[in-house]
Amino acid sequence: MKTNLQSSGATAGLLAEFEGTVSGHRDGHGFVQRDDGEADIYLPPNEMRAVLHKDRVKARIVRHDRKNRPEGRVTEIIERSPNPIIGRLLQESGVWLVAPEDKRYGQDVLIPKGAIGTAKTGQIVVVQLTEPPALFGQPVGRVMEVLGEIDDPGMEIEIAVRKYGVPHEFSDEALGLARSLPDAVRPVDKQHRVDLTDIPLVTIDGEDARDFDDAVYCEPTKVGRGKGWRLLVAIADVSHYVETGSAIDIDAYDRATSVYFPRRVIPMLPEKLSNGLCSLNPHVERLCMVCDMLVNAKGDVHAYQFYPAVMLSQARLTYTEVAAILGNTRGPEALQRKSVVPHLLHLHEVYQALLKERGIRGAVDFETTETQIVCDEVGRIEKIIPRTRNVAHRLIEESMLAANVCSADFIAQSKHTALFRVHESPTPEKIDLLRNYLKAIGIGMTVSDDPAPAEFQQIAMATKDRPDAQQIHSMLLRSMQQAIYTPMNGGHFGLAYEAYTHFTSPIRRYPDLLVHRVIKAILKKTKYQLPVLPTPGEAEAKLSKRLATRVKLPTEKPKKASADQLAWQAAGLHCSANERRADEASRDVEAWLKCKYMREHLGEEFGGVVTAATGFGIFVTLDAMYVEGLVHITELGGEYFRFDEARQELRGERSGMRYALGTRVRVQVSRVDLDGRKIDFRLVHEGDDKAGLVNRAMKDKAGGSAAELPLQERGAGSRRSGRSAPSKSRQPPSDRTSQPQPRARKTAAKKAAANPGMKQGKKSRR
Repeated sequence: MKTNLQSSGATAGLLAEFEGTVSGHRDGHGFVQRDDGEADIYLPPNEMRAVLHKDRVKARIVRHDRKNRPEGRVTEIIERSPNPIIGRLLQESGVWLVAPEDKRYGQDVLIPKGAIGTAKTGQIVVVQLTEPPALFGQPVGRVMEVLGEIDDPGMEIEIAVRKYGVPHEFSDEALGLARSLPDAVRPVDKQHRVDLTDIPLVTIDGEDARDFDDAVYCEPTKVGRGKGWRLLVAIADVSHYVETGSAIDIDAYDRATSVYFPRRVIPMLPEKLSNGLCSLNPHVERLCMVCDMLVNAKGDVHAYQFYPAVMLSQARLTYTEVAAILGNTRGPEALQRKSVVPHLLHLHEVYQALLKERGIRGAVDFETTETQIVCDEVGRIEKIIPRTRNVAHRLIEESMLAANVCSADFIAQSKHTALFRVHESPTPEKIDLLRNYLKAIGIGMTVSDDPAPAEFQQIAMATKDRPDAQQIHSMLLRSMQQAIYTPMNGGHFGLAYEAYTHFTSPIRRYPDLLVHRVIKAILKKTKYQLPVLPTPGEAEAKLSKRLATRVKLPTEKPKKASADQLAWQAAGLHCSANERRADEASRDVEAWLKCKYMREHLGEEFGGVVTAATGFGIFVTLDAMYVEGLVHITELGGEYFRFDEARQELRGERSGMRYALGTRVRVQVSRVDLDGRKIDFRLVHEGDDKAGLVNRAMKDKAGGSAAELPLQERGAGSRRSGRSAPSKSRQPPSDRTSQPQPRARKTAAKKAAANPGMKQGKKSRR
């Protein structure tokens, strides 16, 4: 009886339908990311013929593999993705088609001859689908826009902004409104503001910065009965010029953030505001919102106040310059900036006090390496260098943190709804993974079930001198959750704050602009009302579902959210999702540039360190170039390697050879897949035939990677040739090696060539 019940329950589970979004894979299969947050459903290649990446579908599970992972079938297509497809226009056997730049689409798009427009073979184009794919027919589309040649300077950015849907053109209304704004601060703008033009505020930013959000000033003063400082953080008053619901505001909300690429920025605000009227440029009057704080010797903010002001920046300083001044007050930099040196020394004093309080608070501070891509005038990478954080970076960071905390406290005390920056504690699953890793590598420290930030920081401090410190700190960082914007204050785990928000960058972040408006409303004893905002889109819905899976069960019955609360929640989701979109677009461009850079180094050898281990190989980061690539498991040697998740390592069953995080290796650059943004390495051992390895790599360059072949030399199947690594997080249950799957495209192209008038497919019957 028990068996029958179990069997009927399993049958019911297989018959149930689930809604979700299709996520394609470059090797031909795909997944349905379920709306209910349950495990993704694997779709074999034949199921992907009638759907495309990002389509909304209904699906049901038809079987489970031996590891109980579900495989499914699409039962209904709810909605086709409206997003255009970016790709390269090709002509094969007399048939025009576009090979998508994003290989997750899996199918080429057929283009009727009359729908090509002015595009030429090999150019990058934007395509709008006119017919979706079907079981026995490819998608059909028409060229909407010609971006240019693949090697045109900045093409990688043009592709990324369209691939990720980043708004990159301001509306005519927004540009017209920006032009109508004054070029300088007018007398009428100064009314009801504190005059700080006699205070020597300065900006401290990077050498290549163009917009200046924040300025700082510090002087010693008595706080209570002891020593202390008055710390002023002045932030550009964007809200004075960008009115709620205006054309500029609508565009700014749509973007939600500025997007930073090597050599180019897509700003949240029109240039007249971001680089001009709102930017705290030196020696010109600017409007600002000020957080005026009294900090005691312990680093506690004893008191604070907010007020609108007008300021005059005394100097535009750089991090490098300030660090040099603080390191040598008699050096050439200090002599050039003699008038501001005393104030910089006071800033350094208050920074040390704030840093001391940070240590007591237990905020995390991991040592990880960030890189900066240095390009030449035409956009080619000259070098990749590590970003080094000096004392000036930390000084500004602590000053901004103090202002942000005061903002959150001010809003919380007033009980006004606003967006907080919330960073939740790690999930139980990530805590278990971290514990197992720490135990496996012999670290005699762990984290509790409900950890405090100080526990993570103690581990970071205890391991900072180990040779594998970088990898340990990376694992600590990976165990953390991503921060989000939400009106429900949940504190900031990483910074160890009970309440935190973003106040200091309204030129480049929309949540900061909202915080400014709320603070102004509180000062005026009114309530800020959000404008009518667009309905949250696909990215926001996806994030909302993901967040819903990690919400803790309420201890009491939740109150029904008001319309105002729901509007703020939607704004928070929108800003959080677009922040991720900007990060993804930036990473995509960086990966493209790194691939193009490494094509010039095919066959060369470099030293590196293992930075990740998976079931299909190890990822190695090169010492000199800070570029990461995959050494596939088949390149590790002639034996079976088993992945140990706890130790984060691959171990050879016969030899016991271990490849763990931090293991030093020597590799050869063997293959670069520009389309897939992937770099492959081979391990180099002592005694290897160096000439043979180089010849093998150059042979791959000539014939193994379609990305390097001239367009006219590429056959119908060349785009799919070569091995690609499976996804780190998900592998198809029926194909663990993830070999490329055959496509129906070649056959369809031949049929179309034989019968030019033949229609290539009908709409799906599903």
